[in-house]
Amino acid sequence: MKLVLDACVIYPTVLREILLGLAKAGLYQPLWSARILEEWARAAARRNPGDEIIARGAIAMMRADFPAAEVARHTGLEARLHLPDENDIHVFATAIAGGADAIITVNAQDFPRGILAGEGLERRDPDGLIWALWSEAPDTVAAVIETVRAEAERLSGTPQPLRPLLKRVRLPRVAKALG
Repeated sequence: MKLVLDACVIYPTVLREILLGLAKAGLYQPLWSARILEEWARAAARRNPGDEIIARGAIAMMRADFPAAEVARHTGLEARLHLPDENDIHVFATAIAGGADAIITVNAQDFPRGILAGEGLERRDPDGLIWALWSEAPDTVAAVIETVRAEAERLSGTPQPLRPLLKRVRLPRVAKALG
C-alpha cells in the first residue's frame, strides 16, 4: 500500500515518528514530494527558527531511510487538477504520479473524497489508518508506538503516558485501543 503523507501529518514529531516507524516495519510505503517536505520545514521555522534546523535534519534522514519515497513534481498533472484549496493540488498530483492508494491528512475539507475517488485515491486520517493497521498487525503497531513513546520520554526527561501522548497528536481511536 502506497500512502502520501501530507505535511500536516509529518509535523508533529510523535505522529511522524509513528507513521515512519510503521513504514519501516513494512506496513505501507510512504510517499511525499520535495514541496511537501519544504512546507513542513517552513511551518517549523514559523514556530521556532531552531525547529527548522531540526526539521531539515529529519528530512535528510527520511530521504536516506526511504530513498524511493520522493515523487518528482508533475506540473502538467497539477494544471489539470482542482481542489478547494489550490495550495494542496501538489499533494494530489504527488499521489497520482506516485501511484498512491491514499493521501494521509487531517485536512478533510481540502481533499474531498469524491474528487480523490475520480483519480482512484482515498483520503485517510492518521487515526483511522493506524487503527486499521493495528487491527491487522497489533503486535507490530504496538511495538512501533511503544518505541516512539519511550523515545519521547527519553528526550523530554518526563513520563509520557501512552494515552495522553496519542491524544495530543490526534490519535484518539488508537489511544483507546492501546490504552
